Amino acid sequence: MAYRNPTPTVDIIIEQVGQGDRPLILLIERLNEPHGWALPGGFMDYGEDAATAAIREAKEETNLEIELLEQFHCYSDPSRDLRQHTLSIVFLAKASGEPKAMDDAKALKLFALDDLPAALCFDHGQILADYQRYRETGVRPRL
Repeated sequence: MAYRNPTPTVDIIIEQVGQGDRPLILLIERLNEPHGWALPGGFMDYGEDAATAAIREAKEETNLEIELLEQFHCYSDPSRDLRQHTLSIVFLAKASGEPKAMDDAKALKLFALDDLPAALCFDHGQILADYQRYRETGVRPRL
């Protein structure tokens, strides 16, 4: 019997402070399908732990060195990625360096949580809504 398992991925919420202490979130515009805006992240490599994958993916897509602050939540709805069943371990991070769109990122931009682009990929709209609620209330998403 062949087993089919979800594919592990990571996503990173990189927050920077804008004018007036307004929180800004770094998003990438995807070069590949599905097109749209997304959190930096991607597939874990075999033999790689999730934290290492998050640091690698952030560097590959944004040219930034990140420091992981905490693991935020795990998202595993089978419909979160229409290409295949994935689960994403989402991290909160701070970054240093000069941001630059690299690898499969067509562009990158900072967005306010209350002014996100309409074309968000995967379940990243839900992830960012959960994150905004967490910032405001300290309450994490329910399992």
